[in-house]
Amino acid sequence: MLQRITILGSTGSIGTQTLRVIDRFPDRFKIVGLSTKSNINLLERQIEKYRPEAVAVYDKEKALELIKNIKSSSGQKTVVLAGEEGLMELAALPDAELVVVALVGFSGLKPTLTALKKGKKIALANKEALVVGGELIMSEARSRKIIIRPIDSEHSAIFQCINNAAENELNKIILTASGGPFRGWLKEKLINVTPAQALKHPNWNMGAKITIDSATLMNKGFEVIEARWLFNLDYKKIDVVIHPESIIHSMVEFIDGSVLAQIGIPDMLLPIQYALSYPERWGNEFPRLNWQEKQQINFSPPDLNLFPCLGYAYKAGEVGGTLPAVMNAANEVAVEKFLKNELSFLNIPVLIEEIMNRHVVTFNPSLEELIAVDRWARKEADAVCQKL
Repeated sequence: MLQRITILGSTGSIGTQTLRVIDRFPDRFKIVGLSTKSNINLLERQIEKYRPEAVAVYDKEKALELIKNIKSSSGQKTVVLAGEEGLMELAALPDAELVVVALVGFSGLKPTLTALKKGKKIALANKEALVVGGELIMSEARSRKIIIRPIDSEHSAIFQCINNAAENELNKIILTASGGPFRGWLKEKLINVTPAQALKHPNWNMGAKITIDSATLMNKGFEVIEARWLFNLDYKKIDVVIHPESIIHSMVEFIDGSVLAQIGIPDMLLPIQYALSYPERWGNEFPRLNWQEKQQINFSPPDLNLFPCLGYAYKAGEVGGTLPAVMNAANEVAVEKFLKNELSFLNIPVLIEEIMNRHVVTFNPSLEELIAVDRWARKEADAVCQKL
């Protein structure tokens, strides 16, 4: 029986890799919905191949352009939706059973909530949705008895290691981090870091936003908050260690001292496949580790003085309320400015800390309050950035 799937963010790194996994199992999946922010050239090729019921293009002008393009394709009946409202409509598409959320940043929050409210199963690759609105999302998921399937390699690893263990059996989880391209650098060397250098991740091939977040360790901070919500753990039970080889994707320590780790090559195809196939495991031809070769495994603590974003994330998560949303918005602005050479690498955490310090936290925020706070933080960050 075919499982009907919508992929939000089908033209991005996770979205295209999800389609690669689906291509390996054509008898198990049917694509009913796809979306992009503005990459209509790739989306048009995806429409031609998968013939979805509907697609959404966030950029309304690009949506109109796509409509003109596919009208010339004989027999093409895909509906083109536009803007944020189109994305929400796609997230709620009646025929979809599973929604893969592969959007980048704050934009993933509302579609994830929309899909959950319609009772869709969720495979989540958008960590910011849980960072900003974890309480809203997990409350909705619990009320509908929906298990959110994590796609992040670290959370997939924990998800697999826990394997239905009781919460009182867990002592802590250990998230592993490669350390990014600047692991071991001195602060003096980081002063003149360029976007091109920061985008050269040593182990993973990812989109620009997440790659910069990995370089600052903010990505790992997001994962700490995400883990808190996914696995219902206190922040004191979530550790981070630097593991440069990236073959241990994360670990779970149980109350008896036993530690389970999920191990594999640094490749997103496996966690994507597990999120799609859960609770089953399917065979595949993905690359494997060669255990006959000598393997090097190293661990060290993160340097919070050099990479303070990880510490800011712990603080935001522990305070809660609207502070994680403010941190996320400031970070999105900072990363965008850095990629445009309008902010130095070392000023990314400076900007984030300043905006967090300016914020008066609201607890138990509604979706509308989170949206308003996000707008406020972006405006503040943009103004502060001009002075740095």
